[in-house]
Amino acid sequence: MDVKELYKKIEEYKGKEVTLQGWIRNHRKQKDFGFLDFSDGTCFKTVQIVYDSSLNNFEEIAKISVGSAVTVVGIVKDSEGKQDFELQLTSIKLEGACPEDYPIQPKRHTREFLREVAYLRPRTNLFGAVFRVRSVAAYAIHKYFQDNGYVYFHAPIITASDCEGAGEMFQLTTLDLEKVAKSGSVDYSKDFFGKQAALTVSGQLQAETFALTYKKTYTFGPTFRAENSNTKTHASEFWMIEPEIAFCDLEGDMDIMEGMLKYVVKYVLDNCPDEMKFFDQFVENGLIEKLEKLVNSHFTRIDHEEVIKILKEADVKWEFAPEYGEDIAKEHEKYITEYFHGPVFIKNWPKDIKAFYMKLNEDGKTVAAVDLEVPGAGELMGGSQREEDYEKLKERMKDMNVGEEGLEWYLNLRRYGGCVHSGFGMGFERLLIYLTGVDNIRDVIPYPRTPKNCEF
Repeated sequence: MDVKELYKKIEEYKGKEVTLQGWIRNHRKQKDFGFLDFSDGTCFKTVQIVYDSSLNNFEEIAKISVGSAVTVVGIVKDSEGKQDFELQLTSIKLEGACPEDYPIQPKRHTREFLREVAYLRPRTNLFGAVFRVRSVAAYAIHKYFQDNGYVYFHAPIITASDCEGAGEMFQLTTLDLEKVAKSGSVDYSKDFFGKQAALTVSGQLQAETFALTYKKTYTFGPTFRAENSNTKTHASEFWMIEPEIAFCDLEGDMDIMEGMLKYVVKYVLDNCPDEMKFFDQFVENGLIEKLEKLVNSHFTRIDHEEVIKILKEADVKWEFAPEYGEDIAKEHEKYITEYFHGPVFIKNWPKDIKAFYMKLNEDGKTVAAVDLEVPGAGELMGGSQREEDYEKLKERMKDMNVGEEGLEWYLNLRRYGGCVHSGFGMGFERLLIYLTGVDNIRDVIPYPRTPKNCEF
């Protein structure tokens, strides 16, 4: 049976013999008895297994090392210590021994060290909790969209479109790079796809094609950025959630952003209580209170121009002075969420600092874009109403030097039964940082890909 099932039905199993299979987390030995800290990975909690010298193979059991895989048989009993229960060992089978140089010993390891042995770090309490929350949060995202009638869209990973227009894409080729270097030129017509191709930075543009068929769609998959950044919130490979909704304007977009976030946060709180208590105690004090407050918060909605006015009038000496027509800094995000005592939607941004596909507002100066700022984390999501007018989109692309070649299909969506539609994007790892309090993106993704780092 599984440890998770045992905890759920503990009263039913007390006094009975059970068989468990898993790994030894810790082994404390005394002269005539010992304690095995046992985990099978099915839940955050472990089981304390007690054995004594009455067993014929007492000496062999005492030699079992941390990390070893075992099958144990024992009687479930009330614990004499702090545990919910314990297992009085009757027999044990060593399935896979572990040598003394096993890196994950029962002591505190730095997160930097654990990144060097990332294939083993899920066995620690911290990362066991992180990756279980990651799994539950991913399920919650799918459940929210599936329960609300969305079609799950698998966005292509290989693309010829630069959705963000920043050019920070990983190029994909089968050409002999040594020959290319010697020739000094690239003939993409001879490449695998007959044109320049790259790894996607976003599935949004393609997702719009499904939204204008199924009305509501969402992506949830890997995306890639060749940005040479080593900050705590940047990775070269990460996962994105990107819904697209037809017949939906910016206000409706914000409704969905708020509803989805509250649903996912509450689902994790309800379904990962042990993990969340661990994070609250050892990673970020007050984490549960912060998340519960978000679930019950009113999300303020305010124009970018008004935010800049508030920041300019604030009695604060800014490191970066807030300016109309410009982006806001981390310090501004923090201030504005504290000012409104909760999450804030900042909407209607200056057109010159936003993407070409965003709906141009009637003032001709702003676009129907929105960023969600949350206390303690800053920007968590970004979205917009998409430009549905064919001629206006063409003009916007021209103004922003976005070529039409390769995007004819995207423009044609506006000609072939186009309508008002909106969407947003949320980096999954950024959500996990917020949910767990673990502040480095390298520690909420199984195998981080960052500049100069592509291990495992």
